[in-house]
Amino acid sequence: MRTLGLLLASAAFVAPPAFAQTSGQDAPAQQQRDVVHGEQSEALVVTAPYVRDLDVLAGTTVVSGEELIRDIRPQIGDTLVSQPGVSATSFSPGASRPVIRGFQGERVRVLTDGLGSLDVSNTSTDHGVTIDPLTAERIEILRGPAVLLFGSQAIGGAVNVIDRRIPRAAPENGFHVDAIGTLGSAADERSIGGAADVSLTPSIVFHVDGSYRKTDDLRVGGYVLSPELRAEQLEIAEEEAEEGHLDEAEEALELADQRGRLPNSATETYTLGTGLAIVNDGGSLGFSLGYYNSDYGVPARPGAHHHHEEGEEEPEEEEGHEHGEEAVTIGVEQFRADMRGEVNVGGSFLDQIRVRVGFADYEHTEFEGDEVGTVFNSEAFEGRLELVQADRGNWRGVIGFQGYTRNFSAIGAEAFVPPNTTDQYGIFALQELDFGALGLEFAGRYEHTGVRSNSVAIGLEDDQEIIAVDRNFDAFSGAVSLTYAVAPGIRIGATGSRAVRAPSAEELFSNGPHIATQAFEVGNPYFDTEKSWGAEVFARGATGPLTFQISAYATWFDDYIYEVDTGLEADELPLFQYAQADARYYGAEGEVTARIVNSESFGLTANVVADYVNAELTDSDSPVPRIPPLRVLGGLSATAGAFGGRVEVEHVTEQTRVAAFETPTDAFTFVNASVNWRPFARSETVLTLSANNIFDVEARRHASFTKDFVPLAGRDVRLAARISF
Repeated sequence: MRTLGLLLASAAFVAPPAFAQTSGQDAPAQQQRDVVHGEQSEALVVTAPYVRDLDVLAGTTVVSGEELIRDIRPQIGDTLVSQPGVSATSFSPGASRPVIRGFQGERVRVLTDGLGSLDVSNTSTDHGVTIDPLTAERIEILRGPAVLLFGSQAIGGAVNVIDRRIPRAAPENGFHVDAIGTLGSAADERSIGGAADVSLTPSIVFHVDGSYRKTDDLRVGGYVLSPELRAEQLEIAEEEAEEGHLDEAEEALELADQRGRLPNSATETYTLGTGLAIVNDGGSLGFSLGYYNSDYGVPARPGAHHHHEEGEEEPEEEEGHEHGEEAVTIGVEQFRADMRGEVNVGGSFLDQIRVRVGFADYEHTEFEGDEVGTVFNSEAFEGRLELVQADRGNWRGVIGFQGYTRNFSAIGAEAFVPPNTTDQYGIFALQELDFGALGLEFAGRYEHTGVRSNSVAIGLEDDQEIIAVDRNFDAFSGAVSLTYAVAPGIRIGATGSRAVRAPSAEELFSNGPHIATQAFEVGNPYFDTEKSWGAEVFARGATGPLTFQISAYATWFDDYIYEVDTGLEADELPLFQYAQADARYYGAEGEVTARIVNSESFGLTANVVADYVNAELTDSDSPVPRIPPLRVLGGLSATAGAFGGRVEVEHVTEQTRVAAFETPTDAFTFVNASVNWRPFARSETVLTLSANNIFDVEARRHASFTKDFVPLAGRDVRLAARISF
């Protein structure tokens, strides 16, 4: 109730002045034409329109329109993997978060309209993101100093999903409807999503949206198990046969030879949302309610269960089950309420006031067969206040405040994290000075984080003590960027940054078996903050038919937090321990696009995307786990009247720089093609037919915790239709 009270109080704060301003100012940038999956006339960053084209946003990528329709997948991570510097955790078809520049989990924030997704997807790779890409209008990928706006958990980057659930503008002609449907062959996918905006009065807009998606077990290219796991199962089969255990030998052989479908990988998801906003020249005030429900399978690693000792009888089935003997599925449910208010002040120093508030009640249940294993509950609240400065000659910027709180609990025999509370607040500023060809940007953030629990387990099994822990962390982060216009439309620049991140509750307090990841996870309540220095150089712009964005970066960490396989077992599961060490990341990424033919009747465009990351724990000279290898993607796109098409080839090299507990990942090459048709002129309606992984190759994503037994989709023929009126 306290968080709901804060939500209402924030509304009371912003409502009166929002409609007192009736000057004839132009509508703010974000109130431009705004349709689901629609294409914009320019690549505005809705999260930060107050800085418009700030060069600190040089690492920004926007995905919308036909590109979003073509690449849309059930989870946000798999939707974005074609973008420069982006991979995915690909834990399962139902759980996949973005990996940006090799960072994932607590170092990448997933946002919806500038606020966190308020789920627990950042805490473990088996937790899905509670945002359905079907309802997204556009998706922004932020890298570099701009992520200071969103907290220290965005140290690696941020993904911001923009929808229309709280309307930003009245629709033309009084109403607007968008619908999208997809069919996919690899998982027998069928999905539909839609959104409608209706003007109740000239200044009051009502919104409703919803989506439904169902997939069966995923069809994969090649074997389900990696060569290492296949060899392991073949060895087990040989040993069991020699001992006369023919049933066990046959089971191991079946696992080694398994192809086609990935067992227990089906998903079913639906969402509902509604919103109401008052929009006029003085600003806007809107509210929304949303519901998300998803059920998905968690594929099991062969052998990830309790083993019986030699001579010991297996327990009877009715006496209970052990780890991994029953299929594990996850059910997610989230209720969410949001508010956004904007006041157009129009003063000489203060141009606009923005308030954004969100509250979510989240429940996540892990089932073992039909039995409830563990239930995770989270109540989270996040709010932002932003004061947008008026342009004063060559100076502009924003200052703001952000607050966040989460009450988390886990109930069940395998509740690996004790009940805990996280409170965080931060003050930030982002400024720009424009000296013509030379530009200077700087950002700063102070953040306080408190993490506490009354039941933290120290030690394992019999040698265990329960204590209360209350940790508080103060973090100061900052960045400076200098840019220079070497020619009209072309800029080069360099950025230096210092970032500090407080450890999460999961990194501090974990101690127990996690059935979904099939590991025993142990944290450390005495961790210090994670600190880093970063540097980046970049060039971007357009000249003639060429558009490009290229960057190279390096980050040096003190007390980097990571999870390592100790080689030990606890509760007959592999024991993973969170640890701290110094680390170093460096890499490069870029995208170059060239218009080869650009006539009224025909257009031909070529583009190349490439990215590479190298990460090492410098204390031990060993690779950081789960770092994506070099990837190169090249494509040709053509348009002719109402028709368009694209052919692309993506090559991902092998990854042999692996941590001690990892296995190498083989290289793979995807060939993809698509065609689209716009039947109506000046309409967003489009029909897209695509074929992905045309040659049905076996592929695994090295950033995935489960890549040895959860390969990527095989040949996937997809049909997508978007209707807009």
